[in-house]
Parts: sequence; structure tokens; C-alpha cells
Amino acid sequence: MPEVIHNLIIIGSGPAGLTAGIYAARSNLQPIIIEGLNPGGQLMGTTAVENWPGNKSILGPTLMLQMREHAQHVGCTFKSGEIVSVNFQQRPLSITTNKNEVLKARSIIIATGATPKRLKVPGEDDFWGRGVTSCATCDGAFYKNKPVVIVGGGDTAMEDASFMLRYTNDITIVQIGDALTASAAMQQRVLNKPEIKIIYQSTVTAIHGDAHGISEVTIKNINTGKEQKIKTNAVFVAIGLYPNTTPFKGQLDLASNGYLIVKNHTQTSVHGVFAAGDVADYRYRQAITSAGAGCMAALDALHFLENN
Repeated sequence: MPEVIHNLIIIGSGPAGLTAGIYAARSNLQPIIIEGLNPGGQLMGTTAVENWPGNKSILGPTLMLQMREHAQHVGCTFKSGEIVSVNFQQRPLSITTNKNEVLKARSIIIATGATPKRLKVPGEDDFWGRGVTSCATCDGAFYKNKPVVIVGGGDTAMEDASFMLRYTNDITIVQIGDALTASAAMQQRVLNKPEIKIIYQSTVTAIHGDAHGISEVTIKNINTGKEQKIKTNAVFVAIGLYPNTTPFKGQLDLASNGYLIVKNHTQTSVHGVFAAGDVADYRYRQAITSAGAGCMAALDALHFLENN
């Protein structure tokens, strides 16, 4: 039986991977999409999405289901499972899944995304996507004139706090250290702002609420052990993300923060291997920018295949 070599394998099924699949399938590349452990990506854990063009408001899982159906309609083939290892040192490129299946391809698009770091406290999982989120830009508008808590002391936390000033004047930053770790420029965005309160040397230990959403959080001082409860309707977790790049270590060039390094928008360090979405983007982290990168990666893969 002759060896099957696919034109294109797309690893990941969030906005980047599915958009790449749509463009690739319409170019007759017959792409294979490996769905990963979390099919649909981060939007599967959100409620209303109100910044996706053409939809005034749409549930995250609904949007991803529609994108998946679109990709399937135009000719994408889906495979369940995740990638555990790859071999990009020889041609054809090969990947191995957690089902011990080895797939080979002429080109590959990596769209495995990133996973938000969690607080791992009671209530977090219950309210994730319903008041607990890692994206103030995505969800901030839902909390106009409401109290919010931002956990973290780095640049992302300062960015979130600064962004939320357009919606509310009741913002509390909870930072585990005795000082902010953000750059001086980012700190200046929030320091001395009367709308923003900073609680140092503390951490959120529990998130409380009911069917209507979050009502308060428990905050514990890590030195004294003293706890306090403050009212809030949202918790923005800004303690970082893990780019899902583990299978690619030693195979592709990674930045010091673990993200894939790309040049010319989507090209990785191996010819014919492209990246799209949050696996390479630690700045914008939006569904729409991931989808745009998926489009670019598919067009770049098409160009690569036409010339090789």
C-alpha cells in the first residue's frame, strides 16, 4: 500500500485553524485538521462574543460550531486527538498523535493556540466564561459601571486595568508580590488613578456567586493569612498564558517565552511549516486576528506547495 502524504495538515481547530482549513480546502488542498484536546479553542469557554464582525452577539461555542461546519462543508477532514511529537527534520514532514497514528504531509500549519494560566481556586471553573476570563478586551464591555478584579502585576494586568477604565471606576488589582512587575511605562497607566485600588502581597483564594454570576471574591494576604471579601462582578486573570508548543521544542525556533518565532507573518524556522494564532501571537490574542493569521498561513502554504 503506497504511503499517504497529505498536502497540508493543520494542527488545531480554533479560529486560526478553522479559517486556515476553509481557505486551504477552497484551494483544493484537501487539508486534514487535527482537532486537539480542546476542539474549538478558547472560545468554547466563553459566553457572548460581541466583537466578531457580522454578529452583534453570538455565543462562543455557537460561533466555533458554525466555523467547523463551514470548514467541513468546503472539504476539510477532521481527526480527533492531539499531537505528541513531530519530525520536521526530514521530508515528508511527519506528526504522531496520542493515538499512535503517524501522519505525513508536504506542509503543516500550527494553530495550537495558548492556554490561560489559571488561579486554581474554588469557583474559577464554575464561573469561567461567566465572569472569570483572561481577556479584558474581549469581555470588558459586559461590566459597565460594575466592580471588577484584575489578578496580576505584569504588563497584561496593567493593560487590562487601563482598558477597563473606559467602562468602570471600580477596579481592584490583586498582586501576589509587594510591587508591580510591569514595565515603568505600563505602571504609570494605573498608578495614582483613584479608580484603581491595588492590594499587594495577596491572592484570590475563592470566587463566589450564583446562577446570575459572580458576586464577590475572597482575598488572602500571603504574609498574615488574613482574608477579606470584596464585591465584584468579574475576575480578569492576567497571570500569563502557556503557548501550546511542547511538541515542537527542538524542532522549531521558540522565543524565550515559549511562543513560536515567525518571519514574514507566518513562516516558522522550517520551510513549509507555518504558524497562526495565539501559538505565535502574544500581543493581540483576539479571535479575529487569529482568523486573519489562519487565512495568511493557508495562502502561504498554498504558495509554498505551488513552488515545491
